[in-house]
Amino acid sequence: MIEEVMKVVSGPGGGSFLVWTLLVQLVLCGSGVYTTDHTKSCILLNESDSERKVLNRLEPLAHKNFTAETKIGTESYTYVFQLCGDAGGVPGAGVIQYDSKKTETKPTVIGRYNATQAFGGSDWVMLIYTSGDTYDAHCSKEARKAMIMISCNKTADLGQMKVELEDRQRVQDCFYLLELDSSSMCEVPESHISTGSIILIIAFCFLAVYFIGGFLYQRLIVGAKGMEQFPNYAFWVEVGNMSADGCDFVCRSQNREDARAYRGVATEPLEEEPEERDDHLLPM
Repeated sequence: MIEEVMKVVSGPGGGSFLVWTLLVQLVLCGSGVYTTDHTKSCILLNESDSERKVLNRLEPLAHKNFTAETKIGTESYTYVFQLCGDAGGVPGAGVIQYDSKKTETKPTVIGRYNATQAFGGSDWVMLIYTSGDTYDAHCSKEARKAMIMISCNKTADLGQMKVELEDRQRVQDCFYLLELDSSSMCEVPESHISTGSIILIIAFCFLAVYFIGGFLYQRLIVGAKGMEQFPNYAFWVEVGNMSADGCDFVCRSQNREDARAYRGVATEPLEEEPEERDDHLLPM
């Protein structure tokens, strides 16, 4: 099979065939025909259509690492978040924490994407990763949990992540709160173009293609000059003449030849009519 494909590529026209195939694939990829659903890597704690739809809204953020740094007193930490992927290359980790002063130590897993929750509104999503590493002494030594608030920001394609809060002064239900702004959370305004406008746009496009293509054909192929470069020039001239005749016929109420009152005065002298004499009627 591979040998047959190589023969097609190496044969006459095979190179152009391969190029056209690659171009078609690039167009399909650019138009969104080939799509991937990276958010399926996230496993929901309670699978539901509503939560899955919320995750699908986050698709543009998938498999991208977002980092943030924070300081608590003398301690400094770096957080790495990835949507439905291995944050910092740590298998199964959605959010991890590095001790900036102890880079050689193993990172702490704050939450895993195989235990996910998601809910949101029109311009925000709250993503929750649970089942992280357990606390050493805080929060009754329960598993860590990360809450990532992703909000709409039209000016930020992939905004900077911030650590808003690490709430561990509890007996239980401790959490890490991170915030991320992104334009992908913003609703796309619906188009309000009317049907008539769409028809006009299509008609304008056809006319543009007709005139530009016809002009190039007349200019480059036929070799026409001047006004004859317009496509079907004779036809359009005849259409103009017939339109003028039709307007003249419709707009005038009577024949111009019958309207004698509007005839101009002749410039040539009129011939004198012979004078009629009535002398023969007089009595002799």
